[in-house]
Parts: sequence; structure tokens; C-alpha cells
Amino acid sequence: MTAKTTEPIDPAGTGTDGRGAPGEAGPSAAAIEAGRRAYELDRSHVFHSWSAQESLTPMTVIDAEGSWIWDGEGNKLLDLTSQLVFTNAGHKHPKIIEAIKAQAEKLCTVAPQHANDARSEAARLITELLPDDINHVFFTNGGADANEHAVRMARLHTGRRKVFSAYRSYHGGTHLAVNLTGDPRRIASDDDAGVEHFLPAYTYRSYFNAADEAQEAERALNHLRDLVMLEGAGQTAAIILEAIPGTAGIYLPPPGYLQGVRELCDEHGIVLIIDEVMSGFGRAGKWFAHQHYGIEPDIVTFAKGVNSGYVPMGGVAMDDAIYATFAERAYPGGLTYSGHPLAAAAAVAAISAMREEGMVENALTLGEEVIGPRLAALKDRHPSVGDVRGVGMFWAIELVKDKETREPLASYGQTPAVMSELVAEARRRGVLPFMNMNRLHICPPLNTTAEELIFGIDVLDAVLDLADESIRGG
Repeated sequence: MTAKTTEPIDPAGTGTDGRGAPGEAGPSAAAIEAGRRAYELDRSHVFHSWSAQESLTPMTVIDAEGSWIWDGEGNKLLDLTSQLVFTNAGHKHPKIIEAIKAQAEKLCTVAPQHANDARSEAARLITELLPDDINHVFFTNGGADANEHAVRMARLHTGRRKVFSAYRSYHGGTHLAVNLTGDPRRIASDDDAGVEHFLPAYTYRSYFNAADEAQEAERALNHLRDLVMLEGAGQTAAIILEAIPGTAGIYLPPPGYLQGVRELCDEHGIVLIIDEVMSGFGRAGKWFAHQHYGIEPDIVTFAKGVNSGYVPMGGVAMDDAIYATFAERAYPGGLTYSGHPLAAAAAVAAISAMREEGMVENALTLGEEVIGPRLAALKDRHPSVGDVRGVGMFWAIELVKDKETREPLASYGQTPAVMSELVAEARRRGVLPFMNMNRLHICPPLNTTAEELIFGIDVLDAVLDLADESIRGG
């Protein structure tokens, strides 16, 4: 039986067809009608990111709770995307919602030059999760400006300009951040921003003809070391790396690689910036993904999961050496909404809820015991699945035309037509996956249950028949 003919499954075991909340009839007719009106207004007035505007048919979301969302027609979908990988505590977490309400009634907004208890407590909680010498946070509005300010700090701290960033990376859409980015979204806006790109350690698609992870780490480090030498170590302010690259493929650095980058930075006085915008706050089964590798960054950037995306927030957490540069010297940068009270209150509540409810531990356990084994079995069953990889609630399924040659379903930077078919069929069955190029990403909220994950992966298993058929010419 193929993915094209199997009937929808009841995703929550509720006796519905997966289109209604447990024990309920689902969104009301009025809510669905309001969603249709929202879609009309969207197409009339909203300009979407990273898109050709006239070809868009965006999905309307009219409700969400826990690991589930309801689309514009009232269909219930398991959210394997965490939206853009930020609802780490799930949708409508009551503790976060209550914190935002209470903060709005107490102090809804305040200029960033003034101290307020929500921002102060958020900074304390964040630094408490990081190495002992990281004690200060500069709050931003999101991840892109966090990376912008991290690089600015590194340049001012070192007196140098060049910054190294990997290909197959993403660091944001603002001017410097998109130049730091190492995927095709950079190209249209590329200019001389003082950024040098290098080839990453990516064992499955090794640029260095590596036979295993140890060889990949060694050769990738030699490559980076050579580039730093050729470009001038004395001119290099920073190396920025995602602890685990996210939208670029969720490919984990091989053992020893990040440690080697840390040693290279120490040798030449280069600031090591670890971008944890997507991988941080429990996503990878640790509070921060770099903690899997036993390194201590000089700067950690974050956003997204810090408050489950309920109110926009990002930040730069810096070590004491970076902080000391600006102890008696003004830092030339700021933001009107730096540490906004509503965002900070949401961060305090999210971090507290993740601790109290064991969400980070849940992510690690279910990644090891449910997602990993089920994806390994899925890889064995499907000729179109070349690789599965990940940790915690942060996984990728990479689709190929040929397992032996590892030829992707489409050229790098392109999205094969079958991917849209896969997502459409998964949605029909009650699951919303994250799609990027030739990959499906599995990034649900950290408090998703084993039962929900099994349902979601079973749906992906079924719809991957479409990819198998596409490579057979079916």
C-alpha cells in the first residue's frame, strides 16, 4: 500500500480523524471563516520572506496547543517543525502565557537603559546554563542581530576585521548575518563584509574524501588552519560556527572537530563564536548543543528557544574577557527593545518550565530511544533515504537518488518537486514536517510524547514511498 492510497490516521487516538482536538469538534466555523479572511488579507497585503510573492499559497494557522496546530480548514497537524524550530516548550504553554500576562499588567515595556527585574532574572538564568566565565548577556530582538553584534564585539575586542564562517551554514538575514551565511540565500546579497568562507566538517558529504569521522575532523581542521594562515591569522577577529548546523542540514560535527577549532582560536587569539540560535535551549538534548563536545566558546549567540518564540528575543552571551573590553569603553551598539520585559518574562518562564518538567532530558531520551532507532529502520526500508542523523529533538532525513553515490534528489540549492508532494501528503495524514532542499527535518517541541513521535515518524515512513517512486521513475 503506497502513501497515495492510505487513509488518514487518527493522530492523537481521539476517535476523530485527526482533524479535531481531543474530545472536541475542532475549531469552530467562525474560526475557520476568520482564517479564510486572514488568508485573503495576507495575499493582499503581506510581503513574505525568502519567497517569490505571487506564487505563494501560505498555510493559515488558526490555533495551536502543545505539539499540535490547526490549519485554516480546521485540520489538526502534529507540528514536527516547532514552526521555525523555536517552540521548544510547545504551543500555549500555560506557564509562559501566564508570565506574559502578569508582566504586561506589571510593566509592559521600558527603555533598555533602565534595569528591570524580568531582564535581570533572564540574564541570570541564561548565564547560569553556560561556562563559569560567561556572566553577561546583551539582549537583541532575534538571532540575526545577535550574530551581527557578536561579530562587532569580536572585531572591537581584537582590533581585527576578518571573520571566518562555514559554507552550509545559516546565521541570519540582516546585512552582515546573511554574508556570514554559507548557503545560497547569501548569494543575492553578497558583498565585501570582511567574511571568509571555509568548507565544513560534514562526514556524509565530505569535501575531503574522508573515510570516517576521525579523518573528516582532521582534514577539515587542516583546511581551516590553512585558510586562516593564508588569509592572515593576525587579521582574523573571529570564527563563527553553528554548534550543530540547523537549516543547512543538522549534520553533527565529527568528534574532535570543535575542540580543534577551539585550539586554533586559542593559538592565534581569535574569538570563537558559537551560534546556538537554533540548536540551543534543549533542542539537541543539552541546554546548548556545544556542551556535547566539551568546549567553551568566547561568545554564544541565542534566540528562538530561549522563550519558545512567544515574544521575539535573542542575545549575545559573552565571556569575561569580551566584557572587560567594554568595561571602561562604550560599546557602540544598542536596540530599542533590548531585553523587552515581555520577552524576558517569557524567557524566565520558559527556562523554568523546561527545568521543572524535564524537557531537555526528555528530548535527549526520546532522541536516543525513539527517533534515532525508528529513523534507522526507516533508512533501511527506503531506497530514497541516504542518511538520517541528529540528536535530541533535532534530526534530518536526507533524500538521494542513489544510496551508493549519495547523489541528492536535486542539485544543491534546489528543491525537488517531490518534496512538496511529500509535505502535502504528510499534511493530509495529520503531520507537518520541515522541508529544506532534499531533506525532511524532525524538530518537534521538546515535550512531545513518545506516542506522538511514533505517529509522526510512521506517517513520514509511509509518505516516503513517494520519494522511492520518484527515483524509480514511477
